Amino acid sequence: MPVRRPLSLAALAAALALLAPAARAAISQTPDVTDTRYASVLRSVVPAVPGVSWSVVDRNDEIRLVNRSAQTVTVYGYPTTPAGGANDSGGPYVRIEPGGRVQVNENSPAYYLNQSFYVGGVSVPASASATAPPRWVTLADTGSYLWHDHRIHYTSPVVPASVRRRGTAHRELVFDWAVPFTVGARRGHLAGALYWVGQPGFTFPIGAIIALVVVVIGGAALVIAVRRRRGRDPRAPREAW
Repeated sequence: MPVRRPLSLAALAAALALLAPAARAAISQTPDVTDTRYASVLRSVVPAVPGVSWSVVDRNDEIRLVNRSAQTVTVYGYPTTPAGGANDSGGPYVRIEPGGRVQVNENSPAYYLNQSFYVGGVSVPASASATAPPRWVTLADTGSYLWHDHRIHYTSPVVPASVRRRGTAHRELVFDWAVPFTVGARRGHLAGALYWVGQPGFTFPIGAIIALVVVVIGGAALVIAVRRRRGRDPRAPREAW
């Protein structure tokens, strides 16, 4: 009769380590922090294309793109020229192809800048620029991508001067924003606005809490299963946990 080997603490730790990244990846590909004093509102999408949807996530932190259409949707990075509105001079940043393949351009400065809640403190390599040939890297085949975008939030922890003048207890328009994209050969843009809403402080999004709960429940279930297995095998050595 084969002898069942007990699951060691090292094996349990390895299993939990595998659970945690999977939980995080299922929620966000961006910094898990949100400034709850602001709310970003998506007002319009031009053009509106069947099968392509957009949304603002975590109040003012991220944009989610879902592409179920038969065309490639490309989002452009941060503009390098002073032209206002939906300025696509920043070059291509991310695209979702028909069939759901998600690709990011590692030669886009936005690829690096979006890894931090604020722009400061992020190092952009010299090889990354708006005019550099795109270096597309495939991330997934899900047809959906979520990214932190500095155009839709306030990029400083200091309260805006316009808010200080009127008082922090009032709702106040901070600025209008635009994010350029193309659907196939058609140019388009998202148009929205950022508001001060007067709620204090920073918070971690619900997604981070859910990820922690998933890891804890998974670990508890694993411990229970191991203990039950040992209870059925009197020869199994006991451990102090």
